[in-house]
Amino acid sequence: MEGLIPIAVALLGVIIAWKVLKGVVKTVVLVAILIAAAIFVFGV
Repeated sequence: MEGLIPIAVALLGVIIAWKVLKGVVKTVVLVAILIAAAIFVFGV
């Protein structure tokens, strides 16, 4: 259950980034959000 919160936060961040940002900046932010969520959830 505790792994669900960071995934929900990451999903919310992806949605906000998708709506607000454009171009290369959007891609960089989306990748950063996914990497941060993976590190937090899996502890890599």
